Amino acid sequence: MVSCNYFYMPILKTLSDGKEWNKKDIFESVARILNLSEEEKNEKIPSGPLKYQKRIEISFFHLVKAGLIARTKLSHLLITEAGRKLLKENPPLIDNNFLQKRYVQYAEWLKSYRHEYQNQKDSCLGQTEGIVDCGSITPEEEIDRACRDLRENLTDELLETVKRVDPSFFEKLVIDLLLKMGYGGSRAEAGKAVGKTGDGGIDGIIDEDKLGLDKIYIQAKRWENTVGRPVVQAFVGSLAGNHSKKGIFITTSDFTKDAREYIEKIDSRISLVDGRKLVELMIDHGLGVSTSSTYEIKKVDRDYFPEDLF
Repeated sequence: MVSCNYFYMPILKTLSDGKEWNKKDIFESVARILNLSEEEKNEKIPSGPLKYQKRIEISFFHLVKAGLIARTKLSHLLITEAGRKLLKENPPLIDNNFLQKRYVQYAEWLKSYRHEYQNQKDSCLGQTEGIVDCGSITPEEEIDRACRDLRENLTDELLETVKRVDPSFFEKLVIDLLLKMGYGGSRAEAGKAVGKTGDGGIDGIIDEDKLGLDKIYIQAKRWENTVGRPVVQAFVGSLAGNHSKKGIFITTSDFTKDAREYIEKIDSRISLVDGRKLVELMIDHGLGVSTSSTYEIKKVDRDYFPEDLF
């Protein structure tokens, strides 16, 4: 089975009709375009999933980062204007080096990725199942890198999904997350608190602990536009009006640099949770995600054997 780069052009050709495609249909279309044999289509990785499908999923990840395709909803993708333009050019080869030289956002992401793994070889980025094939790193490092690849892919997909839920479900999501993080006491109490005030820019109040010894004010906004300092400042003013200095501002978008710098200068303790941090917290606390595969790494138990053996 070849590397993920091999699937870039077939994916773009599949999506060239401009329609939303679900992953299952993309898998089948790409397999037809590449004329994969039954043996290739049925080959599995050790954890069980089909190898060619996992590589196509990693290819989705890189094409999204390059801005050539976009996630429209859970398990659905759509070609972008940049993707259509590239398809018309019909370059002889589309690989990660090509994407890096052509698309600034991909190069910036790749630079950030490589900075995190500067002690590892990065020439194999995007190979089999997101695991690099570099002789200078240990198997444990390969697994760690693959897990980080998969987590970043999951983070992007989860954020796109959260942005598309309706306001009432988003409110429920915020409640569920705060409960999993230890806030709010019971769910019934949290449900009564969040979304009930609505005065002066405050969307809700929740107990800081299960005993209700202190209150935290919440503003949760499912926005696309970046949240600027005036909106955050209004929220801080609302806290002062309620004789509180603790608050959480949650958004599915991001905060401006000015808004973040403002928070650092005030006495109130305000936590700004942008869209990426929101879904990372969801992943960390097991909300809206499920376990696909579990691996165990065994080692020799030195406590079992005589000490003089080691």
